[in-house]
Amino acid sequence: MQTKEKAAKEKELGGTKMRQIHVMIKPASGLCNMRCEYCFYADEMGKRSQASYGIMSMETLECVIREIFSFAGEQCTIAFQGGEPTLAGLDFYRQCLRFEEKYNTKNIAVFHSLQTNGYALDEQWYSFFAEHHFLIGLSLDGIRATHDAYRKDAGGQDTYFRILETARGLEQAGVEFNVLTVVNAKTAPRIRKIYEKYRKLGFSWQQYIACLDPIQEKQGQQEYSLTPQMYGRFLIELFELWDFDVRQGKQPYIRQFENYIGILLGQQPESCEQRGICGFQNIVEADGSVYPCDFYVLDQYCIGNLKADSFRTIEERRKESRFVENSVNHTLKCRSCPYFAICRGGCRRHREQPGTERGENYFCESYRMFFDSCLPRMKEIAACLRGR
Repeated sequence: MQTKEKAAKEKELGGTKMRQIHVMIKPASGLCNMRCEYCFYADEMGKRSQASYGIMSMETLECVIREIFSFAGEQCTIAFQGGEPTLAGLDFYRQCLRFEEKYNTKNIAVFHSLQTNGYALDEQWYSFFAEHHFLIGLSLDGIRATHDAYRKDAGGQDTYFRILETARGLEQAGVEFNVLTVVNAKTAPRIRKIYEKYRKLGFSWQQYIACLDPIQEKQGQQEYSLTPQMYGRFLIELFELWDFDVRQGKQPYIRQFENYIGILLGQQPESCEQRGICGFQNIVEADGSVYPCDFYVLDQYCIGNLKADSFRTIEERRKESRFVENSVNHTLKCRSCPYFAICRGGCRRHREQPGTERGENYFCESYRMFFDSCLPRMKEIAACLRGR
C-alpha cells in the first residue's frame, strides 16, 4: 500500500498508474491538398508569426513519442490532424509505430485516430489503417451541392465523389470510421437530405460540428457563417430525424445527442463543448510546440515544445496560464438559465468572439430553441435507458 505522501504526489501529477493522456499531432502542420473556405486552421495560421511548420521531422516525432510514453501511466490516445495529416506520408506513420514499440516499455494501451479529408487515400492507406486499428474521421459535408460549395481541391475542383470513393474504400477494408460534417450556411438548411443520404450510404457514426468563424472577429459575417436561428432549426430537425430512427431501433450514433442523454443519466460527456469547460488537451505542431486546444494554436497560447520540455513541465505551464480555469467564464444570465445543467454554455470559442458579451455563447438562442423543443423527448429516452 502506498503512503499518503506518495498518493498525494501521484494525484498532483496525474497519477503514474492512472494517468491518461490525449495528444493530437499535426504532422503536416496546416499544409493541405484542399482549400476549404471555412477552414479554421487556415485562419489561425494567418494570425501567428509562422504560418506553417512544414512536415514534422523524424527527430521531432521521436521526441514527441518518447515524451508521451514517459508521461502516460495507464493509456494514451494519439490523434493525427491537420491541415491534412496524410501529407506526411505513410512511412511517417510506420515510423511512428516503430517509435511507439521502442518507447512503450510499460505496455500502455494505445489508441490511434486520424482526421482526414480523404482526398489522397488509396488501398495502401486503407490496409494500414485496418491492420493497425486506426479510427478514422472522414470530413464530408453531406450531399454534392453542400459539400462542393466550400470543399474544393487546391485547383478549385469539386471533391464530393472522390470522398465518397474514399468512404467506400475504408468500408471495404474494414476500417472503423465516422463522418464529420461541418454545420454551415449550406449544410444546416439541408440536413434532412443529408441525413437521408447518410442513411442510404450506411453511415452509422456521425459527427456534426458547428462552423467556426474567424477567431477574434465578429461572428456571422461570412458567406458560410452559421446564424443562431439557422443552427437552432438544424438541431431540432436533426434530432427529430434521429429520434424517428431511435423509435425504430436503428439510429446512427450522433455524439452530441448521445452526450446530452448521457448528462441526463449523470455521465460525464466526452466532448469539451458539452462539458462547458476546456479539457486537458495537448496539440502538438510539426515543430514540437504544444498548445492547449486546437482552436487556439496561436503564439500567445504556446505552453512548451516537446523537443526541450517534458509533459510535466508543460502541465505546470498549463496551470500557470490558467487556460482551463479561464474557460469558466459563463455570464450570470447563462448560469441562471434553466438549461444550464445540460447546456453548460457550449464551446469557449463561441463565448469569446466580438459581438457578444464575453462568456455569452453566440449560439445561446440556438440551444434555447433546441431544448425547448427536444429536451422532453431526451428525458424520455434517458428514463427508458435508466429503467433498463
